[in-house]
Amino acid sequence: MPYDDRVSAPPPPGVLPTRERRAGLALVVVFLAGQLTMLAVSVLVLLSYGSGDAALLEDGRLLALLVLPTSLGAVVAAVATGRLGGGPKVGRMWRELAVRWNLKDIAIGLALGLGGLALTLPAAAAWTAWVGEDQASSAVGDAFAGREMAPAAAVIAFLAVWLVAPAAEEVLFRGVLWRALEHLGWNRWVVFVSTSLVFSFAHLELLRTPLLLVLSIPIGLARLLTGNLLASVVAHQVNNFLPALALLLATTGNLP
Repeated sequence: MPYDDRVSAPPPPGVLPTRERRAGLALVVVFLAGQLTMLAVSVLVLLSYGSGDAALLEDGRLLALLVLPTSLGAVVAAVATGRLGGGPKVGRMWRELAVRWNLKDIAIGLALGLGGLALTLPAAAAWTAWVGEDQASSAVGDAFAGREMAPAAAVIAFLAVWLVAPAAEEVLFRGVLWRALEHLGWNRWVVFVSTSLVFSFAHLELLRTPLLLVLSIPIGLARLLTGNLLASVVAHQVNNFLPALALLLATTGNLP
């Protein structure tokens, strides 16, 4: 929602207030800073081992590569949003990221996440049948393929894929970037489509980009319909539960 402009004359129809434009551009920079943080941390973890192949990393470094880049990118973006976002400073970070503890919104996110499985599971199966299982697998799946881990490490990987990665990604894409485009005056449906596209391409898995776009539909709708980031976080976590569970079973040797 636009901020209170009663102190000065309202702008003509269709003209974006300067403060809104500045806040939007600042948050675009914040989003890019979060993405660069992710890239830099990933490179540092890989360089610490001396190999660019994540599948060759020892368990500890692989878990670090799974958890640290996205988490630190989200933290950098959230903190910067609190400093550079629009509106009053008090509560700015939570307001700009659209974080509100509302059980109804969370229930909507849960419902969309569960309902979205009716779309995403057939889409994933069809995509795998078309391009082949090797080509359809994710970068995380490739890195953990054929690896058995200690139970504690396997549980950390499970929680990272199920809970941590979705929350961090939502802060970046449907938190910071979504709010930046709102500040710039974009229509909310255009924001929904744009953030879904950026989310899909930002994974840098070109063969999986169409599938990621389908997966992002119920997640983005949760944010669109509730205006609450927590709803999209829950929808994303529901979407990631089955892959995370499969990863847990595989890395503990419980899949045939």
